[in-house]
Amino acid sequence: MERSVEARVSHEVDNWLRWLPRWRPGTYRSRARLCHQCFGSPVIAAAGLNEDVPHAVQHALAMRMKVVVDASVHEYTEQHLPLLARELRLDEARRARRLYRPNEGLDPEHRGLDLDPPTAPEAPYLFTLGELAELPDAEGADPEPEPEPPPQPLSAEEKAAVLGEVAIADRFAAEAGRRLCAELALHRQRIRAAVAEFVEPQVQALLADLESTLDSPLWRRGS
Repeated sequence: MERSVEARVSHEVDNWLRWLPRWRPGTYRSRARLCHQCFGSPVIAAAGLNEDVPHAVQHALAMRMKVVVDASVHEYTEQHLPLLARELRLDEARRARRLYRPNEGLDPEHRGLDLDPPTAPEAPYLFTLGELAELPDAEGADPEPEPEPPPQPLSAEEKAAVLGEVAIADRFAAEAGRRLCAELALHRQRIRAAVAEFVEPQVQALLADLESTLDSPLWRRGS
């Protein structure tokens, strides 16, 4: 697992570094609530991005690291946890029958963000992406292949076995996360260097622009 996590972390950090020069503060709206993927994340701390870094920059790296852990857990589940793997495949087949899935197929830096921006008071109400995703399949759509017979309900023993495999998968995911943080810390220097080159100048420019537009009678004016 170590070599796999090491290679994947390096690959995703490289991808994040290629994305970072395209980041612009004006292209990302503020969030109305905390991002549970980034706030207090050991991944963000391992990368050295837990202080004075815009959330969009943190989030892009955090979601790429989540891809690494998810891939490791998926491979382990397929190889060692057959009952859980079967249940996950059934769930994926159920999800695939939905016609509209706006939160799938996004680049990693956009995953986990809210689907819908806050509505403006003067804007007419039409619909939200979240509401579209919950609509039933449209009538008249292309016919699907003959569905497979529904799976038989799990027995009590099978349910207990699946829960046992879920616990094993959770422990593996925690270990993969620890290995990921250790590997990510090795890339901290180049991550911070990229932030200093591409992010900090834009933040400083925003602060300078904000300062030039503010005025207060309490400030000392130049002669």
